[in-house]
Amino acid sequence: MPAPFLLGVNYWPRRKAMDWWSNFDAAEVADEFALIRSLGLSVVRIFLLWDDFQPDPGSVSKSALQHLETVCDIAEQHQLKLDVTFFTGHMSGPNWSPRWLLDKKGVLTWRQLISGGQIVESAYRNPFTDAVALDAEKLLLRTVVGALKDHPAIWLWNLGNEPDLFAQPPDAATGQAWVRDMIAVIRELDTTHPVTCGLHFASLVANNGLRVDQVFSETDIAVMHAYPMYTHWARQPLDPDFVPFTCALTAALAGKPVLMEEFGGCTVAPGEPSQVWEWSLLGQPRKQFMASETDLATFLADTLPRLVSVGATGAFLWCFADYVPELWDKPPCSEFRHERFFGLVRPDGSLKAHAEVVRAFAATQPMIQAVRPLALGITADEFYADPAGHAQRLYEVFLADQVQRLSS
Repeated sequence: MPAPFLLGVNYWPRRKAMDWWSNFDAAEVADEFALIRSLGLSVVRIFLLWDDFQPDPGSVSKSALQHLETVCDIAEQHQLKLDVTFFTGHMSGPNWSPRWLLDKKGVLTWRQLISGGQIVESAYRNPFTDAVALDAEKLLLRTVVGALKDHPAIWLWNLGNEPDLFAQPPDAATGQAWVRDMIAVIRELDTTHPVTCGLHFASLVANNGLRVDQVFSETDIAVMHAYPMYTHWARQPLDPDFVPFTCALTAALAGKPVLMEEFGGCTVAPGEPSQVWEWSLLGQPRKQFMASETDLATFLADTLPRLVSVGATGAFLWCFADYVPELWDKPPCSEFRHERFFGLVRPDGSLKAHAEVVRAFAATQPMIQAVRPLALGITADEFYADPAGHAQRLYEVFLADQVQRLSS
């Protein structure tokens, strides 16, 4: 019996962004979860900003845990399930480090770094190898999973958000072992809910210590995050075949169906055409494709059926809302200006055109289809000897297959 194709959204409140755990407003969450449900979505992905949940390595914030329990209750009230993402150190451009992880002798990052609610100039220790960090991670897992494993709103435990952008394991064996060890901690308390790790496109085109085949051999669910506008060999910034291709490639490497856990686009003001913005980001020139609201709606309308056709298990949009102008002078919006405008809804809460596309697609009640095979022709080890080259080659194969399917 086919299962429903899951539709969801990645969530930060439009008036709070990354400050929502430290400035929590249950009524705001309830209003926004009601809107999410009204669009026909069934899953909300939330992020446990690491510094808020674990301000010191030996304890978990009681207030943050209480807020999380409230979010679970609100989700249940609105018939929503939660994808709970731990160890959120990278988010929307900047990195967000627990203050106790900072260390001048640690890993340097070119990214803007936030800790203790402030922009800081520092390095930090590697959470994949540092003994204090590893113990802290296990404590956070045991505390949160222990408190919420029986809550009906919990759907998925997630070990990170594009974790290689915060820090990379020294090698792929260490990355796989870290995933295995963290899952074992969860399984001590919860043998019911699936576990994944939020890998993104970089794990398909680079050997960053988190290989798709190895990480997802440990997890219950394989996921991917992908954006054609960030990939020079996509046919266009809103290439409707690119996101489904990344699911097909991930499935071929992982040997299991894939959830498209994060994709979407940033938009310009209503009525403006698609364009490229240019500005100086942290002293470096930045170019960013910004879609018109109608062009992004077309992209969603074309991409969602293609995701179903390749056998993806669901699609979660990035993200729920544009951020209100009061947040534009704060991270991440101050430097990463496009992050202000990634939402299904505008800063005033009104729906963009692609939100209506999602609602209409949800109303069709799509079902999961069998995974469409993508023949690698090589082993995973051979693939990761030149992942960028092989991924680009396989995209041409995928596109040729698409043309053949459409013509037959």
